[in-house]
Amino acid sequence: MPQTVLRIDASARREGSVSRDLTDRILARLAPEAQVTVRDLAHGLPLIDADWVEANFTQAEARTPAQRQTLALSDTLVAELTAADLIVIGLPIYNFGVPAALKAWVDQVARAGVTFRYTEAGPEGLLTGKRAIVAVASGGTEAGSEIDFATGYLRHVLGFIGITEVEVVAADRLMLDADSSLKKASAQVDTLRAA
Repeated sequence: MPQTVLRIDASARREGSVSRDLTDRILARLAPEAQVTVRDLAHGLPLIDADWVEANFTQAEARTPAQRQTLALSDTLVAELTAADLIVIGLPIYNFGVPAALKAWVDQVARAGVTFRYTEAGPEGLLTGKRAIVAVASGGTEAGSEIDFATGYLRHVLGFIGITEVEVVAADRLMLDADSSLKKASAQVDTLRAA
């Protein structure tokens, strides 16, 4: 069983969110006694800007106090991710892609020299040995289809920073057949292996 879990909720909805419900169920099954850090993105995250980029590409020992403050949230988000054995992400598909707040989270944690590095053989993720489960909810987009630009993107980003064990639980196409979709997702949760 995982000891430390990072739960990321990307749904703008706090009530009636299918992705939040799936995340609840995944955690109840796999990590009922784990220490869970919750990162709720419902209110968004700051977007990276020129000051952030400059601070990020300044050597840590040379950063000014203002630059350290600029990166403080990013450092916290990276620390949450680094500490977790299991990452559970509630991913609603908005307009075929990830919610803007989740993209902002990705931009804050994908940092060269911190969560990945470039080598002569190409990029290398530094956050290895972790497992991620992505709880997908969509109204009309079929998870994994050619119009789903969310799950493949998130799987790629996680792999890029070293998290290659990524599983997807999908309650997709809810507007077409919610009952069947929810039953399918529930069955997927029930078959997730515990460790």
